[in-house]
Amino acid sequence: MNQKELGELRRRLRPEKCAMKCVYGCYVNSNKEIISYLDENLGRMSEQEAEKYLGLLKKTLSGTLGKNLIDIVFSTEQVMDSDEYRLLSALRESELKSGEIREEFYHKVIDSLDMGDMNYVILLAYDVYDVPNRGGDSEDRRGESDSVYRYILCGVCPVKNGKMELGYFAGENEFHSCAPEQIVAAPELGFLFPTFDDRAANIYNVLFYTKSAGDLHQDFLDTVFHTEPPMSAGEQREAFESALTGALAGSCRLEVVQAIHEQLREKIETSKEEKDPEPPSITVGEVEEILLRQGVVPEQAEAFRRECADRFGENASLNPENLIDSKRFAVKAGEATVTVEPSCSYLVETRIIDGVKYLLIPAGNDIEVNGLPVSISGEEEA
Repeated sequence: MNQKELGELRRRLRPEKCAMKCVYGCYVNSNKEIISYLDENLGRMSEQEAEKYLGLLKKTLSGTLGKNLIDIVFSTEQVMDSDEYRLLSALRESELKSGEIREEFYHKVIDSLDMGDMNYVILLAYDVYDVPNRGGDSEDRRGESDSVYRYILCGVCPVKNGKMELGYFAGENEFHSCAPEQIVAAPELGFLFPTFDDRAANIYNVLFYTKSAGDLHQDFLDTVFHTEPPMSAGEQREAFESALTGALAGSCRLEVVQAIHEQLREKIETSKEEKDPEPPSITVGEVEEILLRQGVVPEQAEAFRRECADRFGENASLNPENLIDSKRFAVKAGEATVTVEPSCSYLVETRIIDGVKYLLIPAGNDIEVNGLPVSISGEEEA
């Protein structure tokens, strides 16, 4: 799926647009016991309440593709004959109307999750989308459609205690401390099945959502999908940095890192400016070329390429957003950390003066310390 297809589904999740009739689910306590079941008819509840349910489900389609939203791919063997795929298909084909199938799914999720001492709600919804054709100008041709996309959404939402607030009690004409007992929070994880690739169902893929890009909830993935997920964003950055420092050894100079950071940041910014629906990408070969342009010897650049091939696969294409922090460039030296705007990272230089290593930054005309204008010693006499 790309960002445009994701946005199309997200815009659909409103009471007046989607064809969802019911939201199902169960409330689970910290002992993995089901406290109660949900079988809520969206058409019979208030619009505000329906929007709350749909808003929670919509969160499972939020975040960054390749970071919070991960493509899980089933093998042909799984699609043809496997318990995990059979259960997902049964949920979809039954339109979630079978309590027995839902119960089997709930227990599979509960057995796989460790939410600590937190209670949580499992939400499930089924939707049918009569996908409108698009004209040459990308506008929908309403009423014209030759495909129907049927899918399920699942979200696992923590239930937290409400915070005490002052509330007005009209009957007493007074303010008192009050709080809702339990509040359903935004989902920690969830998924869309099947994915909406090329604006049609791709039965080989699940779009998995995780609130924390560093936590893929491996036990859940193993149990529910029984397939190996790609590296998390954190694992990708760690592997990339390890390959870089390992291959370059003592040659990983500040200028080399600055050049890589700038090239990756440009990829990210260009993708945003052009509103490319696909995530930005860079190949290991492109990074290898950056190293060579910065004077890294060919043997070390080749070692970096081999190391990345071992970690990411041969000819891997990586998402720059998972490799760097494009909004921050920080250089730590001993007890001091210098942070500059990423677009100005070139201002930071290194020098060895009288055998001592220094970080140098042009001071310019205006210097402030916590907002207080200051001068440099000797500036007055200059």
